[in-house]
Amino acid sequence: MTERKPPGVSFESWVDRQIREATERGAFDDLPGAGKPLAGERAPYDEQWWLREKMVRESLSYLPPSLALRKEADDARAAAASARTEREVRRIVAEINEKIAEAIRTPPAGPPHNLVPFDAEEIVREWREALRRRL
Repeated sequence: MTERKPPGVSFESWVDRQIREATERGAFDDLPGAGKPLAGERAPYDEQWWLREKMVRESLSYLPPSLALRKEADDARAAAASARTEREVRRIVAEINEKIAEAIRTPPAGPPHNLVPFDAEEIVREWREALRRRL
């Protein structure tokens, strides 16, 4: 529909004509969701509905930076626990500790993160104990 509304034609009649012509051409045939009720039709109005749907559709999430750091710290601890080598455990702990130290120096937006750098030796000791239990 690249055609522009001609001058002198009312907007409503121009739109109606465009829809009628598209229907005649079959442009609306076999659209996904045809004949199905609109999703969220009975839900209360939400100005951000399109954003929420896009985030669900694309498996996106958003956390304030301080909460994202907390999640990253939890993920790092889990990754260290399942690491294959001690060197990998130390690398993971060093990377997250660097981010935590930066967040302590310059607090990110959001609620307080309440994080302190991990004790690398304690994490390595836990990793070794878990490794012994698996073997």
